[in-house]
Amino acid sequence: MTRPPAVRRHRTLFLTAARYTLIEHVRNRFAMVLIALFIPVWTALAFWSVPSTPTRFRLRATGHLLTPHGNQLTEITGALNAVTLIIGFMMFAASFTGGHFDRRLALAGYPRAHLVLAKLTSLALVSAVVAAYATVLTCAFWTPEQPTLLAAALFGAGITYGALGVAFGSLLRREVEGMFAIVMTSVIDLALQNPLYSSGSDGSVVRYLPSYGAMQAATGAGFSTTALPKYLAIQAGWFTAAALLGLLAFHRRTRNTLSRTRHPRIVRPQPLSRGSETSTAGQ
Repeated sequence: MTRPPAVRRHRTLFLTAARYTLIEHVRNRFAMVLIALFIPVWTALAFWSVPSTPTRFRLRATGHLLTPHGNQLTEITGALNAVTLIIGFMMFAASFTGGHFDRRLALAGYPRAHLVLAKLTSLALVSAVVAAYATVLTCAFWTPEQPTLLAAALFGAGITYGALGVAFGSLLRREVEGMFAIVMTSVIDLALQNPLYSSGSDGSVVRYLPSYGAMQAATGAGFSTTALPKYLAIQAGWFTAAALLGLLAFHRRTRNTLSRTRHPRIVRPQPLSRGSETSTAGQ
C-alpha cells in the first residue's frame, strides 16, 4: 500500500530531525565518558563506601517497614542521581548549543512539531539506554527484588530531568547557569529522599520533589515484591509537567524568531528635497 505524499513528507522530516538529534548526542564525547565511567564508578563507590548495616525505615509507597542494607539503599539513590545528572546534562547541552540551529530551521520553514517530536524521541531512547545500563550495573553488585521496576523508575527519573534540561537550555542564557541548576536540583531532590541521611525522607515535603515517584518505585523495586504503578504514574506526571515547560520555552524561542521574519520592518522611501530634485533633473 502506497503512502500518501503528505505522510511520506512528515515521516521524512521527523526521521531527519531525529537522526541529527541523536548524532548530536553521540558527538557529545564528555557525556559518553560520563555514561561509560561515572555511572559504574558512582554506583561502586556508593556500594563499597557505605556500611552494610541494616537501616530501618517505612516506605511510604507500600506502608511496610523495611530493613535494607545501607549500601544497597545508597546505591539506588546513587543510580538515580547519576541517571538524572547525565541525561539532564545531555539534553541541556543539546538544547543550549543547538538553539541557534533550531531557530534557523524554524526560520527556513521546518515544522516545529517535528523538531519537538525528534527531541522527545531522542530523550526516550537515551533515557532507556542509560536506565538499562544503570540497572545492569546495580544487579552486578546485588539482586533487586524487581529489576524491571527498577529500570522503569530510573527511566522515569531520566526523562523527567531530560525535559528539565531542555527547559533550562531554552530559558537560561549562560551554560554555567544551566549546569548549576541541573546539579543542584538533582542533589537536593535525592538527598532529601535518602532515608540513610535525611530524617525528613518520609515527610510531606518530599512528595513534591521531581523524582519522588521514581525514588519510591526504585526503593520498592529493590526491597519489595509489591508492584507500584501508582508511583510510576506520579513520575509520568512530573515528566509531563517538565515536558510542557520545555515545549513552551522552545515555542517562545522559535516564535520570537518567526515573528521578526514574518513582519519585517518596512523602510519607506524618503521624499527628495528641492535641491535633490533640481540636481536630479539637471542630470
